[in-house]
This record gives sequence, structure tokens and C-alpha cells, in this order.
Amino acid sequence: MQPRKIAVLVGDGMGDYPVAELGNRTPLQAAHIPVIRRIAAAGTVRTVQTVPVKGLSPGSDVANLSLLGYDPEENYTGRAPIECAGAGIPLSASDMAFRCNLVTVSEERMDDYSAGHITTEEALELIRAVDAELGRDGLRFHPGISYRHLLVWADGPHEIRTHPPHDIAGRPVADHLPEGERQEEVRALMAKSRAILRDHPVNRARIRDGKKPATQIWLWGQGRALTLKTYRELYGLEGGVITAVDLVRGLGRLAGLDPVPVAGATGFLDTNYDGKVAAALKVLEDRRFVFVHIEAPDECGHMGNAKLKVEAIEAFDRRVVGPAWEALERRGEPYRLILCTDHRTPVSVRGHTREPVPMAVLDGPVGPANREAAFDEFVDGGQARVRVFDWMRELLRTA
Repeated sequence: MQPRKIAVLVGDGMGDYPVAELGNRTPLQAAHIPVIRRIAAAGTVRTVQTVPVKGLSPGSDVANLSLLGYDPEENYTGRAPIECAGAGIPLSASDMAFRCNLVTVSEERMDDYSAGHITTEEALELIRAVDAELGRDGLRFHPGISYRHLLVWADGPHEIRTHPPHDIAGRPVADHLPEGERQEEVRALMAKSRAILRDHPVNRARIRDGKKPATQIWLWGQGRALTLKTYRELYGLEGGVITAVDLVRGLGRLAGLDPVPVAGATGFLDTNYDGKVAAALKVLEDRRFVFVHIEAPDECGHMGNAKLKVEAIEAFDRRVVGPAWEALERRGEPYRLILCTDHRTPVSVRGHTREPVPMAVLDGPVGPANREAAFDEFVDGGQARVRVFDWMRELLRTA
């Protein structure tokens, strides 16, 4: 039998709770997603646990590691080392990597974890200014995309507790500062960045244009270098990863999958959907596996905007899932299409939660498929029947 091509399509953070303004439906239930629901009817839908119930926070790092078939409790070391791998930043055994957000703090509360989704071009100038003032040998700030950046610190503090800024929206920042080993050093870097950014020309221009300024850096997600067994070693598979974020790009690199750059991939609603689908299909021309990650639903959840989240989910259905499925059917080769989300990002919470989420698997080609079925948080009564990395391992071995 001819081996199947495997396409994994991830709508980050699509899971949610019922929302009053959506008629007490979740965004997945309220969204017009006919393609996703046809895949659910033609394939198998299960509710899966993407984050271990205890011990690890429900971040995209842990959840996407699980979606790739790795047990986070055995492999996870922290978020920032994964992002360093995605950015091509080498880490020595003694290095500590930290995620470095550009954030907006207003009246000593976390007003915006993304500094108004600052552009990459603006952010580059700001991070360079921070590195020029605070960086030194053994402590360097590395620019990334939009608000997402990195700090690599030789022999940096390891036993320290930090808080993701997207989980403390609207809360006093003083209650969520780093705690533990050498906390004063980490807090000092964050505090000193305020003076550097306060009167920077980029921020003056953003304020003049009615946009949120990046008032400081926020350090979190620390960890040491991570290594993984590759897909070639585990499953005999080669392939690629399509994403706008260093986190998923890093997981791909660590798994031996090629990160495929896509011009205009922003990680928000204005991302280049067409380019991502085209890149994914190109990967599958001569390799068997591709992992396509769409960030926008998660960002809308963090913003607390239910209607915008519905729009993001509908765009995922219409501009990613639909064209990808149609192309796989048209090619006529055996394929396995895996449709999933990594975790819930409820608009009422504006952060991640660990409840289970739906996942659909379709083996094709299947021909015309017009019947629809549910793809939402209440499949299987909302109870997880399987840990997602266990199911993924089975799906990758048997394709």
C-alpha cells in the first residue's frame, strides 16, 4: 500500500467556553466552518488532552510539543529554548534563554502583552536600543517577530518563577514579577528597559498615531537547551513546518522538520494564508509530512474579542483547511489530514486553559463529502478519551 502523505492543520487557541454575546455558544460553535464540519463527518473526531493535567502550564509550547507526538513531561525544558531553536540562536549547556515580550504597562497594570501588536520593523529598533543599553558579553537580546523576542543569558538564573504577560491582562504587574533565584537581576532588566523605551522615537510615533507604545520588556518562559529525537529517527518521516512564530518553528527544527519561510506570515488575521497553504502543498510534493500552524485565533482570545475570534476561526476554515483539503483530494494520493487546536484560549480568561479540545482525523481521498458533524469542545461530552501525543504517535506510525 502506498504510504500516506500527512498534513496537520493547527488553529492555535481555537478552544473556548460558551460566550453570552455568541448566544452562549463557543466561538467554534458560532463560527461558519462548513469545511471543518465536513471533515469531522467524513473522519474521526475525538476530544484530546493536549496539556498534562498537572505539573506544566497550558502554553502553546507544551501543547504543540504534544501535538507533534512528544510527551512534555519527558522532554520539556522551557519555552524560550524552543524559540531560540526556531530563530537559529545557539545555546550552550550553561545558557538560560528567556522569552522577551515588548508590552504596554499602563497605570502599573498589564494593558497589552503585545504592545498593540507592534510591527516587526518597529520592534527591531526597540530591541536594538535595549540591547545597546543593557546587553553585554554573556547577556544578549535577540530580535524576533512583532512583540516576540529573546534574551540569552550565560549562567543566568534557573530556579526562578515567571509569568506569561498574556495571562495577566489587566492585572497589577507588581503582583506578577519574577520570583526566586536572583530575582533582583531579572526585575532590574525589566525596570531599566522602561527608561530606554519611554522617549524612543518609535514610541513617540506610535503615541502620535493613536497606537499603544511598548513601555518595557517582560521576561518569562525561561529554560535551558532542549533536544528531541527526530521524526526520521522515530517514524522514518521527513517534512516541514509552516508558521509565523519562532516557538513552532523551533519545535519543527528540534524534530528534524524544515521550517519553510512564507513572506507575509504575521501570526495575526492579516497573515498570508494563501502563501502558507501553497508552501505546505509544496512540501508534500516530495516529502510525507507537513505541520501548518495558524496563530490568529489565539491572539484574538488573548484580546478578549469573541467576534474577532470567530472571524479568525472562519478564516482558518475558508482560507487554510478548505484549499488544503481540496488540493489533497485533487492530487488523488493517499493522505491523512489531521485537524486540531493546541489548547483553549477563552476570551473571558484572555489566557490559556488546560481543558481538552477537539481533534479530527480523515484518511483520503474520500470523494464528495457534504454531511457535517460537530467539531467543538463538547465532542465526547467534553471529556478527553486520549492524550494527544499517544494518538499522534499512533497516527504517525500507521499512515
